[in-house]
Amino acid sequence: MKKSEFIHIARLLNEKLNIVPLLFGSLGLEQRLDKNLNADDIDVLIPEIFLNENWDSIATLMNDAGYTLYDFNEHAFEKSGLMSVAFAAIESLTSFAGVDLKQIPVINEADVKYYLLDLHDYLKVYTASAKDGYRKNVKHKQDEKKIELIKDEIRKNKEN
Repeated sequence: MKKSEFIHIARLLNEKLNIVPLLFGSLGLEQRLDKNLNADDIDVLIPEIFLNENWDSIATLMNDAGYTLYDFNEHAFEKSGLMSVAFAAIESLTSFAGVDLKQIPVINEADVKYYLLDLHDYLKVYTASAKDGYRKNVKHKQDEKKIELIKDEIRKNKEN
Protein backbone atom coordinates (compact mmCIF):
# COMPACT_ATOMS: atom_id res chain seq x y z
CA MET A 1 0.00 0.00 0.00
CA LYS A 2 2.80 2.44 0.88
CA LYS A 3 4.64 1.61 -2.34
CA SER A 4 1.56 2.28 -4.49
CA GLU A 5 1.02 5.55 -2.62
CA PHE A 6 4.63 6.53 -3.31
CA ILE A 7 4.09 5.79 -7.03
CA HIS A 8 0.99 8.01 -6.94
CA ILE A 9 2.94 10.87 -5.31
CA ALA A 10 5.92 10.37 -7.64
CA ARG A 11 3.59 10.54 -10.65
CA LEU A 12 2.22 13.88 -9.39
CA LEU A 13 5.77 15.16 -8.79
CA ASN A 14 6.83 14.03 -12.29
CA GLU A 15 3.82 15.48 -14.09
CA LYS A 16 3.05 18.66 -12.17
CA LEU A 17 6.48 19.83 -10.97
CA ASN A 18 8.91 17.98 -13.26
CA ILE A 19 10.58 16.38 -10.20
CA VAL A 20 12.11 12.91 -10.22
CA PRO A 21 11.96 12.00 -6.51
CA LEU A 22 14.10 9.49 -4.65
CA LEU A 23 12.32 6.73 -2.74
CA PHE A 24 14.27 6.69 0.50
CA GLY A 25 14.29 5.11 3.93
CA SER A 26 12.96 1.68 4.80
CA LEU A 27 10.44 1.65 1.97
CA GLY A 28 13.18 2.20 -0.61
CA LEU A 29 15.35 -0.41 1.05
CA GLU A 30 12.39 -2.82 1.03
CA GLN A 31 12.20 -2.44 -2.72
CA ARG A 32 15.94 -2.83 -3.21
CA LEU A 33 16.09 -5.96 -1.00
CA ASP A 34 12.69 -7.28 -2.10
CA LYS A 35 11.86 -7.85 1.59
CA ASN A 36 9.17 -6.45 3.85
CA LEU A 37 10.81 -4.27 6.50
CA ASN A 38 7.54 -2.86 7.86
CA ALA A 39 8.31 0.71 6.80
CA ASP A 40 6.53 3.19 9.05
CA ASP A 41 6.28 5.96 6.50
CA ILE A 42 7.23 7.13 3.04
CA ASP A 43 10.47 9.09 2.87
CA VAL A 44 10.93 11.10 -0.30
CA LEU A 45 14.00 13.09 -1.30
CA ILE A 46 13.56 15.98 -3.71
CA PRO A 47 15.69 18.96 -4.79
CA GLU A 48 16.30 21.31 -1.88
CA ILE A 49 14.86 24.28 -3.76
CA PHE A 50 11.40 22.69 -3.39
CA LEU A 51 11.81 22.58 0.38
CA ASN A 52 12.69 26.27 0.50
CA GLU A 53 11.77 28.70 -2.28
CA ASN A 54 9.20 26.41 -3.95
CA TRP A 55 7.70 24.84 -0.82
CA ASP A 56 4.22 26.13 -1.64
CA SER A 57 4.15 23.99 -4.79
CA ILE A 58 4.85 20.82 -2.73
CA ALA A 59 2.34 21.80 -0.05
CA THR A 60 -0.35 22.45 -2.68
CA LEU A 61 0.38 19.20 -4.51
CA MET A 62 0.15 17.19 -1.29
CA ASN A 63 -2.97 19.03 -0.14
CA ASP A 64 -4.63 18.31 -3.50
CA ALA A 65 -3.70 14.62 -3.01
CA GLY A 66 -5.56 14.57 0.31
CA TYR A 67 -2.63 15.11 2.67
CA THR A 68 -2.36 17.52 5.60
CA LEU A 69 0.91 19.04 6.76
CA TYR A 70 1.49 17.96 10.36
CA ASP A 71 5.17 18.80 10.92
CA PHE A 72 6.54 21.80 9.05
CA ASN A 73 10.13 21.30 10.26
CA GLU A 74 10.19 17.71 9.01
CA HIS A 75 8.17 18.56 5.88
CA ALA A 76 5.82 15.75 6.91
CA PHE A 77 2.27 15.14 5.75
CA GLU A 78 -0.35 12.61 6.72
CA LYS A 79 -3.45 11.26 5.08
CA SER A 80 -6.39 10.04 7.17
CA GLY A 81 -4.00 9.34 10.05
CA LEU A 82 -2.83 6.23 8.17
CA MET A 83 -0.18 7.35 5.74
CA SER A 84 2.78 9.58 6.53
CA VAL A 85 5.00 11.13 3.88
CA ALA A 86 8.09 13.19 4.72
CA PHE A 87 10.26 15.17 2.31
CA ALA A 88 13.95 15.97 2.63
CA ALA A 89 16.67 17.36 0.37
CA ILE A 90 18.32 14.91 -2.00
CA GLU A 91 21.49 17.04 -1.94
CA SER A 92 22.04 16.14 1.72
CA LEU A 93 22.97 12.57 0.71
CA THR A 94 26.37 13.73 -0.49
CA SER A 95 27.48 15.52 2.67
CA PHE A 96 25.75 13.06 5.01
CA ALA A 97 26.81 9.74 3.50
CA GLY A 98 29.08 10.43 0.53
CA VAL A 99 26.50 9.37 -2.07
CA ASP A 100 27.27 10.48 -5.62
CA LEU A 101 23.94 11.85 -6.84
CA LYS A 102 24.91 11.39 -10.48
CA GLN A 103 25.27 7.64 -9.97
CA ILE A 104 21.84 6.96 -8.44
CA PRO A 105 19.84 4.66 -10.73
CA VAL A 106 16.55 5.89 -12.20
CA ILE A 107 13.63 3.48 -12.04
CA ASN A 108 10.78 3.72 -14.55
CA GLU A 109 7.72 1.98 -13.18
CA ALA A 110 4.25 2.39 -14.71
CA ASP A 111 5.54 5.46 -16.59
CA VAL A 112 6.67 7.04 -13.32
CA LYS A 113 10.33 7.96 -12.86
CA TYR A 114 12.06 7.90 -9.50
CA TYR A 115 15.50 7.31 -8.08
CA LEU A 116 16.37 4.34 -5.90
CA LEU A 117 19.71 3.93 -4.14
CA ASP A 118 21.73 0.82 -4.86
CA LEU A 119 22.79 -1.43 -1.97
CA HIS A 120 26.23 0.14 -1.63
CA ASP A 121 24.70 3.60 -1.23
CA TYR A 122 22.14 2.26 1.25
CA LEU A 123 25.05 0.82 3.23
CA LYS A 124 26.69 4.26 3.26
CA VAL A 125 23.44 5.89 4.43
CA TYR A 126 22.68 3.43 7.23
CA THR A 127 26.30 3.42 8.39
CA ALA A 128 26.24 7.23 8.60
CA SER A 129 22.82 7.09 10.29
CA ALA A 130 24.13 4.69 12.92
CA LYS A 131 26.56 7.44 13.99
CA ASP A 132 23.84 10.13 14.13
CA GLY A 133 22.79 11.13 17.68
CA TYR A 134 19.03 10.58 17.38
CA ARG A 135 19.29 7.44 15.27
CA LYS A 136 22.03 6.03 17.47
CA ASN A 137 19.85 6.33 20.57
CA VAL A 138 16.41 5.61 19.11
CA LYS A 139 16.83 3.48 15.98
CA HIS A 140 20.18 1.79 16.65
CA LYS A 141 18.94 -1.84 16.70
CA GLN A 142 16.81 -1.33 13.59
CA ASP A 143 19.70 0.32 11.73
CA GLU A 144 22.10 -2.47 12.74
CA LYS A 145 19.67 -5.09 11.41
CA LYS A 146 19.33 -3.19 8.14
CA ILE A 147 23.11 -2.88 7.80
CA GLU A 148 23.43 -6.66 8.23
CA LEU A 149 20.66 -7.31 5.69
CA ILE A 150 22.39 -5.01 3.20
CA LYS A 151 25.79 -6.62 3.77
CA ASP A 152 24.30 -10.10 3.39
CA GLU A 153 22.64 -9.13 0.11
CA ILE A 154 25.86 -7.56 -1.21
CA ARG A 155 27.73 -10.77 -0.33
CA LYS A 156 25.08 -12.89 -2.09
CA ASN A 157 25.30 -10.70 -5.18
CA LYS A 158 29.10 -11.05 -5.28
CA GLU A 159 28.80 -14.84 -5.15
CA ASN A 160 26.43 -14.95 -8.13
